[in-house]
Amino acid sequence: MTTFNSVFVLDTTKKPLTPCAPARARALLRDGKAAVWRTVPFTIILKAAMPDAVVKLLSCKIDPGSKTTGIALVDDDNRVLFAAELEHRGKAIKAALDSRRSLRRGRRGRKTRYRAARFNNRVRAENWLPPSLQHRVETTMTWVNRFRRWADIAEIAVERVKFDMQQMNNPNIAGVEYQQGTLAGYSAREYLLEKWGRKCAYCGAEHVPLQIEHIKPRAKGGTNNISNLTLACEPCNTRKGTKDITVFLKNKPDVLKRVLAQLKKPLTDAAAVNATRNKLFTDLLKTGLPVETGTGAQTKFNRTRLDYPKAHWIDAACVGESGATVTLDPDMKPLLIKATGHGTRQTVRPDKYGFPRGGAGRVKRVHDFQTGDLVRLNQPKGKYAGEHVGRLAGIRATGMFDIKTELGKITASFKNYTLIQRGDGYAYAH
Repeated sequence: MTTFNSVFVLDTTKKPLTPCAPARARALLRDGKAAVWRTVPFTIILKAAMPDAVVKLLSCKIDPGSKTTGIALVDDDNRVLFAAELEHRGKAIKAALDSRRSLRRGRRGRKTRYRAARFNNRVRAENWLPPSLQHRVETTMTWVNRFRRWADIAEIAVERVKFDMQQMNNPNIAGVEYQQGTLAGYSAREYLLEKWGRKCAYCGAEHVPLQIEHIKPRAKGGTNNISNLTLACEPCNTRKGTKDITVFLKNKPDVLKRVLAQLKKPLTDAAAVNATRNKLFTDLLKTGLPVETGTGAQTKFNRTRLDYPKAHWIDAACVGESGATVTLDPDMKPLLIKATGHGTRQTVRPDKYGFPRGGAGRVKRVHDFQTGDLVRLNQPKGKYAGEHVGRLAGIRATGMFDIKTELGKITASFKNYTLIQRGDGYAYAH
């Protein structure tokens, strides 16, 4: 049986109460004791005060990631009440900045238009991060602050150290006790799993036990440095033995080329997480709440010991020392949150040569609707006659709007639309 997230509850003064089960929320709505405050995440507000209402303090647990961040709300009994996975748009931001930069440089270099280069003497703010990385921090903080408005959060737990590059390259640099403790090997193994895509580097086998394999065998002078390690299934590891990789893969030149290229390539996701972890930790401290930190190795140790599957929201629930005894339903359906942005501020579009031509529409709202709004369409007739719920994918000054539904894109007049929830820069799904 699938478990769904709890429903956020606000009292008559908009102060958060303990989230309740969906069945309890339906009963309150049916009896007229509450009203819908927000559709996604589903939140209700009471119409009358409930003096006997119990308020439980919750913990907001975060597993930061370069592409997706896991978030879990845990009560004082260490049970997960709400889970979400936040998908960032860092790559889209970087692509937009790269495109703009290339167009500007192209215009500057042409004889048809001269534009002097800027001097590189602008001072960056302290702890400056590239926009694609700053976005990860800001979106995570946005949802932490939102959850604080909808639930009584007393503390925060965050995975601060994802990968310790120096310690993996040189295990004896410091913390010998840590390397020989209960978590020994977890940081290196998790790094290799992320880098090699959780599959055998030689045959591509997935969902099988993987072993740490030395590219250059130890018998021939190979080291334990992370730059000499990969993952292999047991049959491949046994067949390779102490052979040199060029000998082992002499009949598979494409695989050999791929493995050697991947070996030299750093894990960019690890670099992104490492670059933002301190900034996120500093911003979380500014909330005034106590912040517990944990390592990626500790998170994985807790999850594997409790025999929970791999998922971003489950990793978030297992962060820190409190994650060692967390209780959750692996079949729980987390809320999937995708950062989509609020449109573009670019008022002039370039042509294929990079020159400004025409202009973008400056009016974002038409008939009080905007792209990204969650709406209900009551189509009176035609192929798509009936009621449809979705997000506006495009609006026009003519009043004909597009809506994304399970049946595809539907175009209808604005008169047939009813607003459910304003677009807030995020798309939601389960």
